[in-house]
Amino acid sequence: MSEDFHSMQSPQRQPGLEHEMDPAPDYAPRYPGSGRLSGKVALITGGDSGIGRATAVLFAREGAKVAIVYKDEDRDAEKTRELIEGEGSEGLPIRGDVGDKAFCQSAVEQTVEAFGKLDILVNNAGEQHAQEDPQDIEEAQIERTYRTNIFGTIFMTQAALSHLKKGARIICVTSITAYKGQDLLIDYASTKGAILSFLRAMASKLAPEGILVNGVAPGPIWTPLIPASFPEDAVKDFGKSAPLGRPGQPNEVAPCLLFLACEDSSYISGQVLHPNGGTPVGG
Repeated sequence: MSEDFHSMQSPQRQPGLEHEMDPAPDYAPRYPGSGRLSGKVALITGGDSGIGRATAVLFAREGAKVAIVYKDEDRDAEKTRELIEGEGSEGLPIRGDVGDKAFCQSAVEQTVEAFGKLDILVNNAGEQHAQEDPQDIEEAQIERTYRTNIFGTIFMTQAALSHLKKGARIICVTSITAYKGQDLLIDYASTKGAILSFLRAMASKLAPEGILVNGVAPGPIWTPLIPASFPEDAVKDFGKSAPLGRPGQPNEVAPCLLFLACEDSSYISGQVLHPNGGTPVGG
């Protein structure tokens, strides 16, 4: 991947368009599948691009049928469906806003109707809006960011619960910002902290039912959110402050979600994995 990042679409509508990115994110799985999700059905929010796309393709390679929820990025969603089918699986794009509780219920119902069940829910959809001055964070921005990031996570989980059985997985994508903050993304970091607390609470609540709830807290990952959120001069240096000296790729995060979705993580719940380029975090 080139060292120089360009902002073909910066700043633009959230959550961003993968087909306009230069360079393109790397979503392709690195290894042949081994059937770790054979017979499973997954629903991934924000599945059209970025971490969601990489996870959808990896899950498909491992044998899962995959429904992807996306807001309105039709071209990216169709590409992801093609990639899922290229792995020999079945994909179902579902267009709508996760901040709408009725839509979340409908998305789960469409998934179950198409594939017969639901085994894995990945709450990945998110948006962020950079602001230099905390006083400039408008109420509408706070509402929108919270509605997508944490309301959507709760709504989708509520909709899925009646379909999840023992051994099912809920995986929430939080962020390094939940642990160390981000002074340009104060409302976003707050939602990611809320997601962290949510997954821990749900892990405790669902443990007696044998449903495992975990999370992934990515660091600087090259996804459509980045050129959609920051000016070009900031995008050029994106990720270089990480100890590894570069941004991560979506296919470097997706294996964490696969681990949490498959039987390899059968004794893990309420935990978070940290693909963040080497930044120590805790709490």
